[in-house]
Amino acid sequence: MDRRAEASGASRGSSPGPSAMDPQRRRTVIRVTYLITALDVTWMFLQFAVTPYLAKKLGFDTLQFGYLQTTVGVIQLFGGPLFGRFGDLFGARAALTLACSATIAFFLLLANATHPAMLFIHKLPTLFMHVIPVTQMVVADLSEPEKKADALAKQGMCFGIGMIVGSTLGGQLNTLYGEEFVAYCGAAGSAATLLLVLFFIPKTTKVESATSNAASENEKKSIFSLGEITRLRKFPRVTKIFTIKIVSGLPSVIFQVMFSIIALDFFKLLPEQNGYLLAYFGITQMVVQGGVIGPLTARFSEHSLLLLSIGVACLVGVAQIIFMENVAQFCVIVVPMMFSLSLFGVITDSMLTKSVPSSDTGTMLGLCASVQSLLRTVGPTIGGYLYVNHGISSIGFSQFFINAVILVYLVLRRANKDDKDSK
Repeated sequence: MDRRAEASGASRGSSPGPSAMDPQRRRTVIRVTYLITALDVTWMFLQFAVTPYLAKKLGFDTLQFGYLQTTVGVIQLFGGPLFGRFGDLFGARAALTLACSATIAFFLLLANATHPAMLFIHKLPTLFMHVIPVTQMVVADLSEPEKKADALAKQGMCFGIGMIVGSTLGGQLNTLYGEEFVAYCGAAGSAATLLLVLFFIPKTTKVESATSNAASENEKKSIFSLGEITRLRKFPRVTKIFTIKIVSGLPSVIFQVMFSIIALDFFKLLPEQNGYLLAYFGITQMVVQGGVIGPLTARFSEHSLLLLSIGVACLVGVAQIIFMENVAQFCVIVVPMMFSLSLFGVITDSMLTKSVPSSDTGTMLGLCASVQSLLRTVGPTIGGYLYVNHGISSIGFSQFFINAVILVYLVLRRANKDDKDSK
């Protein structure tokens, strides 16, 4: 009953139906968008096989590497909302063209990073590297409201495919040919992705409005309109879901940004071995996103699935505290970890995009990306401090404690709401 009510409410609410595009054309665009997602993630995981080892060669320690990761977070924190608004105003094709071009520049700078300062400079194009939020915008715009979570989950499966291919290929290429060659491969691959964008992605995926006010249109043409970006928090559920997304996501991001150091320092993995482990992450995510989340979203309410994802995150924290002593144990923990992360991301993104009009989905997903960027800004510094001073178990403790508090809050809030409804 809850699931049908949510779907019905979404259909009647502020989020309109998909773009008035021919159904066959819409399916083609969605499939190509999935391919673009997989390719972009592939190239990004190539650089994960380069950056930590290149940083070590250039004399970076754990804290300095954390500062490098923080630099990316700061840049993308400001770029995410603006880039999402750019996509809403100028269309998916223009936004993806800019993002792919920035990715090419990113890899070319990485290939020529022979000085510690160059590792920081090559991160500057990340201001525009927001392929994933824009592809999410395309999928959200072209999907029926009741199928939005499932469509976003399938896109997450493409993320897993890219993770598998990129991690395996990056580790092997780095071992055989070195970091510079891998970086040039990333630039060439990003150029191929750009060609797909130019040939297949339509100028816009938005529902055309029959009426418009000239004054408001002039204001909306400003990408830097802070009021147009922040007004989204006034829609129902947006502020609450954003707060949960930030607080609950912090421990997971701490672990993610520190994983390269953990693999290198704690597990003592070589580049090729690290690539295989990341590929295992991708396989797990692909199975979860492609075969598990879709059926769950069809049977259970989003609120129930949100509680499930946070509850599993608590268990993952306990497992990190007690059991994570070697790679084999970690591989077991990865399964519930990827389930929790994937489900949490899909459900929160779906809830937020359903809460706003179709004309604002890009801005909303840009804000979602900025949440990750915010966490990646503070995460490396916090993670570096915890790991250096209290060991790897301290990261698991933060995962358990923070998510346990949020879980109790949501359960009590739901119980109070049920009591009021019964009266």
